[in-house]
Amino acid sequence: MREPGEVGERLKLNSMCGVNLAAHALMNAGQSIRHIHGNADEPNVRSAIKDALAGKLPEASTPKLKVGELGSESDVAKSLAWLKGKKIGAVGEAPIGFTPCVFDGEQLRKYFGLDVRAITIEDTFGRIAEVKEEQRELAYAGALAAQPSLAAVNVDEAKKVYGVEVALDEWRAEESLDAIAIRCWPEFPTDLGACICSSLGRLSDRGTVTTCERDVLGAVTMMVCESLGSDENYLVDIVDLDAAKGLIRLWHCGSAATKLAADPKNATQSIHCNRKLGVAGNFPLKTGPVTLFRIDRDVDPSNRTGLRMVVSRGESIPAPNHFQGNTATVITEPDAAALVNGIVTGGYPHHLVISWIDVRPGIRQMAKMLGIPLTEW
Repeated sequence: MREPGEVGERLKLNSMCGVNLAAHALMNAGQSIRHIHGNADEPNVRSAIKDALAGKLPEASTPKLKVGELGSESDVAKSLAWLKGKKIGAVGEAPIGFTPCVFDGEQLRKYFGLDVRAITIEDTFGRIAEVKEEQRELAYAGALAAQPSLAAVNVDEAKKVYGVEVALDEWRAEESLDAIAIRCWPEFPTDLGACICSSLGRLSDRGTVTTCERDVLGAVTMMVCESLGSDENYLVDIVDLDAAKGLIRLWHCGSAATKLAADPKNATQSIHCNRKLGVAGNFPLKTGPVTLFRIDRDVDPSNRTGLRMVVSRGESIPAPNHFQGNTATVITEPDAAALVNGIVTGGYPHHLVISWIDVRPGIRQMAKMLGIPLTEW
């Protein structure tokens, strides 16, 4: 369904992301996928549903495949050497039903040289409880100085969030972690009484890759982008399509580094759009040409690597923060509707990485060198 609501409101349905997530689960179960976008009262949607019920499924149309210039083997070899030995911290389990967040640690070690260090939610909460009040106060003061808008957020909730930042940063230092993928819900809002989005953004601003929903492969995708020369990047959902304007809206609920804001000095810190708890960022992402990229597991038995990649291109344009959290409004290089349809019917993950550097030549060469199938649109 089309996403309703006024500009700046919370994402009310998150229908497109839900379909995307379900499609990935279906792909993992060996099913084929077809996708209809629109509301039930639209004549073309009603017609498509009627046809589907009669056995005539919609086409799984995708953009035309692209073949681009390869990056140099020596540069990509350096990228792989840079990745080798780096560590990802995985906090808790993947949320139930979130098949894109499932990973194979041996696979990641074999192809990228990455090591995953796991910790349970219970042990994480134990670490958070050990954070001293002075440490929480100091972290809160630093966050408030960086973004004065934080003053409007409940102080007790905010201090809990920045206590989490301290605990995660201490764990990062102990384990020499380069990235943290964390199960950010439901336990943090329900048991801690706070949403930790802003703590992840703060860690990202200081150079630690962070992903929510314990998306380890999302973190791997971000690290691969960095290895190929990307600056700061972000993990997003495709949540909205305007086919007539050729654009999609990419969003997540507020964990972006403030460096990625359209106006970093005014990267507003607020409450989470759904839970109504502090602290989450609420600002549009910066503009400019962007690469959209994802590394995913592949269930095709003929693929010896068990991995696949998908990449595309677009431009983030100046626009209001369409949904509460962090939004980028992107005019896609391929047809926007075909791109969304390709991602859904291909069973690709609901999380993509948005990078403001064109790393496609390196991605192509890395895919070739590692033998990982690449779909480029």
